[in-house]
Amino acid sequence: MSTVAPARTPGSRKDGRSTASLQHRLAERGIDRSLLMLLPAVLFTFALFVYPFAYGIGLTVQPNPDVVEKWGGGIFANYVAFFSDPFFRDSVWITMRLALPAALFNVLASVPVAFKLRGKFRGKRALTTLLVLPITLGTVLTAQGLLIFAGRQGWLNRFLMDVGLIQEPFQLVMNYTGVFLSLVISGFPFAFLLISSYLSGIDPSLEAAATTLGASWFQRFRRIILPLLAPGLATTFILTFVLAFSVFPSARLVGDATGETRVMALMAYRAFGEQIDYPMASTVAILMGVIELAVIALVLLWRSTFYKGSTGGKG
Repeated sequence: MSTVAPARTPGSRKDGRSTASLQHRLAERGIDRSLLMLLPAVLFTFALFVYPFAYGIGLTVQPNPDVVEKWGGGIFANYVAFFSDPFFRDSVWITMRLALPAALFNVLASVPVAFKLRGKFRGKRALTTLLVLPITLGTVLTAQGLLIFAGRQGWLNRFLMDVGLIQEPFQLVMNYTGVFLSLVISGFPFAFLLISSYLSGIDPSLEAAATTLGASWFQRFRRIILPLLAPGLATTFILTFVLAFSVFPSARLVGDATGETRVMALMAYRAFGEQIDYPMASTVAILMGVIELAVIALVLLWRSTFYKGSTGGKG
């Protein structure tokens, strides 16, 4: 009984193995010399992010003698000290109490404004410029403006007292309210620009089709706009939350740095600049990153429950 030899394909040997060069096989998998173009970016990322992060983690497992004496030794001594000391531990709740409401307010407030400014009308550019202008001021100038306008001797309190509406000035700065206002002023333009860009990517014909089918404004927003805008809302909330969570200048300039605005960034600065405790400062910084990643994961999980297809628009 005769056997028929299997047909050979170009570039293969009798045993079925490819005779193509290693370079050719790697190129078929997208591995070639063009990957060398990524080398500068990889080195930049390693030098500015990976190495400092790894070095910071290394510091957290090397507690100072004072920490070891008070809270015990071990690689987790700094973490035990952080969560055992109410002055440090409460800063987590204080930071979340500032960052979450500020980020949520900026996102929710920017949606109707950006939705209204989608159309073309006279004065749109001027109004958009006014809304975006605070982003150019920076946190220090924003804090200074709040002190001048809303301080105890500021324009607002003097005006209200002159017209007889109040007898004593409102305490709008050097507390939670001052820091929250600063985060809103600096964060709203950022959220507005992001939401506007995402809204521009939603095809208006989808709403027009729903209107012809008798859908109300709320139904169009709930069934069309919101699912398509969900990825943009999640991204905007994440970015504004990270900016608000790392608040530092506002908490010192228009807040109560040792009281109700004792945020984690201030705790890290206190350990680094005042106590010269670099391991504890690194511990606070690592914990800030872990908490931010946890919130980001929850937001992305919420986003996954919405429609994840293409918006079908121009954006």
